Amino acid sequence: MFARRNPHNDSFSKHRAGKSVSTSRNGKRSFRDQASAAKKAESFSKKTESPPMGSNLTSPIITLCVGPEQRLFAAHEDILSTSPFFAAICRGQFLESSSKRISLPEEIPEIFSSVLEYLYKGDYYPRLLHNKRKNTWELEDTDPASHNTVESTVYHNGFAQTLLKDTLVYCTAERYGLEELKRLALRKQGLQSGIQVTTILASARYAYAHTPENDSKLRAHYLALIIRSRNIFKRSGTMQMEMEAGGLLFFDLFVAICNHMDDITAATKSPRTPRTPR
Repeated sequence: MFARRNPHNDSFSKHRAGKSVSTSRNGKRSFRDQASAAKKAESFSKKTESPPMGSNLTSPIITLCVGPEQRLFAAHEDILSTSPFFAAICRGQFLESSSKRISLPEEIPEIFSSVLEYLYKGDYYPRLLHNKRKNTWELEDTDPASHNTVESTVYHNGFAQTLLKDTLVYCTAERYGLEELKRLALRKQGLQSGIQVTTILASARYAYAHTPENDSKLRAHYLALIIRSRNIFKRSGTMQMEMEAGGLLFFDLFVAICNHMDDITAATKSPRTPRTPR
């Protein structure tokens, strides 16, 4: 069995759930890799710098009551209707009603605020920034040297757990039909580090409970993170308790590990191309 250890001492200061960058044999990125990465960076930057709805701010104002405490938000109907979820509500609820008000008691105000910020600005705090000098993506107000993760977690009262903010944003975007926001939240989560094992596992369970079974992005993100950081997880008493509790997450993890081992075995057994004499 796994050795028990205080789960709060286990964190992810080295392991980020982003895609690895291909390198040439000498360890340096080729010119083609750099050009491709720069092109993708420019394309993604254009998407996040301009609001999805443009600058049409003349539509009626809708009041939104969010969370158990009914915190009030306001948004333009045209901006809000970018989401198919809200577009359907606006068409049905407001057809013959003069009171433009939507109640969202199950939502988390902090997360809903991030969704509104995205609808108006194309991003949410901390913003995703492209470092042109390094040709890398970074989070605003985050110091990589100290692993300072600004606003990386939110306490979910209904779930009674501290969860990754970007996972909550992703799942909310899933409900609202905002595909670009899902991609943005996933990219941001891949840049997070220094996250506790307990938070990672709780967030993974939440992701499984609030995404469809055919979700191939957020669920795969967590499976890859756990496999890549397996040395940390196998020392965690929290991981042992979670695995004993079971669930679809750990069945998928078992399958993913088997596939990973099969790939390693196949690569080991494949014949190597003989070197040509110089």
